[in-house]
Amino acid sequence: MAKKTKATSAEEKLRALYDLQLIDSRIDRLRVVRGELPLEVEDLEDELAGLKSRLERLQAEAEDVKSKIRERKESIIDSGAAIKRFEEQQNSVRNNREFESLNKEIEYQSLEIQLSEKRIREAEAQSEQKAEIIAEVQVKYDTRSADLEAKRAELDEIIAETRAEEEILNTMSGEMAESIDDRLLQAYLRIRGGAKNGMAVVPIEREASAGSFIKIPPQRILDVSARKRILVDEHSGRILVDEELALEEAEKMDKAVQKKLKTAKA
Repeated sequence: MAKKTKATSAEEKLRALYDLQLIDSRIDRLRVVRGELPLEVEDLEDELAGLKSRLERLQAEAEDVKSKIRERKESIIDSGAAIKRFEEQQNSVRNNREFESLNKEIEYQSLEIQLSEKRIREAEAQSEQKAEIIAEVQVKYDTRSADLEAKRAELDEIIAETRAEEEILNTMSGEMAESIDDRLLQAYLRIRGGAKNGMAVVPIEREASAGSFIKIPPQRILDVSARKRILVDEHSGRILVDEELALEEAEKMDKAVQKKLKTAKA
């Protein structure tokens, strides 16, 4: 693509700036159609990532509790086997001292069984509690997943409807920016970035800059209409163009966009 020639006269610069504003404003309107959907999708993705991490942590903790229950049950089996072995040994002891020693071992293993049973009851209660929490988090995760899928589908549908137009407008915006000298383009971008509605170049309507109710002095209006200099609104800091130029460029750019859209669809 051939590089666009830079606008030289003040009028050419004003037309190029307003053309760029018209296209950028169309892009803004397309993005407004998406509303808060991109942010909602991003928020849901972040929330789901957090819920997934929590589920994984809870499931790991639940498995750890189950592992401890299995260990305690195995310990009870081992203690039971030890008690049986000690009782059998008591039948062949040679004196009271050996009998008492084995009796203490049996008591110790019995206490170990009681302690393990207590720990199992505590762990089972803990396991039930974690299972309830996991179920609640899982329901929330499933609900948010469904919400995310719905939001993504809605956003994809909107993007699909406007993708071709936005691509064309972005290309046109880039081409128009090439026709504006860097200093003026940077000023446009700075003003646009500081304006809530993204308007950096506005026409004069009813003796005031578009969207404002503050009157512009008659001499200033004449100077803008003369198109000899780049002039800004003293109150808003936005670049001014006369209404006639604005109407001419709006009609021209609308035709240009429609032509490109028609070509793209063909």
